[in-house]
Amino acid sequence: MGSAADTRGEPANAPTTVVERAAGLGGELVLRRTGGDYEIISNGVFLMDTRNGESERLLVRAALDAAARRPGDPARVLIGGLGVGFSLAEALTGDGVAHVTVVEREPAVIAWHATALRPWSQGALQDPRVTVERADLLDYVTAPGAGPFDAVCLDIDNGPDWTVTPGNARLYAATGLDALAALLTPRGVLAVWSANAAPAFESLLRDRFGSVQARPVPVPRGEPDMVYLALDPHAPAG
Repeated sequence: MGSAADTRGEPANAPTTVVERAAGLGGELVLRRTGGDYEIISNGVFLMDTRNGESERLLVRAALDAAARRPGDPARVLIGGLGVGFSLAEALTGDGVAHVTVVEREPAVIAWHATALRPWSQGALQDPRVTVERADLLDYVTAPGAGPFDAVCLDIDNGPDWTVTPGNARLYAATGLDALAALLTPRGVLAVWSANAAPAFESLLRDRFGSVQARPVPVPRGEPDMVYLALDPHAPAG
């Protein structure tokens, strides 16, 4: 959901203020403010902030661009994880998207987009093209009637190799990837954000898709973020 916080441009002594604490499904969630930006902390571990968002936007833009290269109607998009809203706001730019479904399991995160985080999601939760489903993503994608989607953008936790919530690891394992691949239309694209390179996860993608790209996204500090794009899912065995 986010790299290590980029604090460049903030006053050296900018105070950090706790805006709200909430009991989340995976433990305590804290929304805090430093200078003009916000951070979300889960059980004491940094999840995301509003300082950058480049890799989250690239996640969605790369998926939509790949889907648009193939003929079809305006795209139907699934975004796993609302976060601070960068991905959703990016999906609604231009006129190539018919509908966006966002699956977010934490009620507090959804509620914060009516208040502190609204500038970053740009009021997108009120857009008639947007549906927000409060659910666990794996439960949603394995339920009858889910999909199909032209782009599935996965921005859950910190990616395949660094999950704050243990249950989220299932999304990046075989069962989760099989369910996500099954949601795609023939031109569909699966895009996955990761806080770091994840070779074992990339191998799982290559087992299930005919085309897989790994795109590094430089960040101000530390290891680059990664965006994985997967197209042309293999037919299910049997």
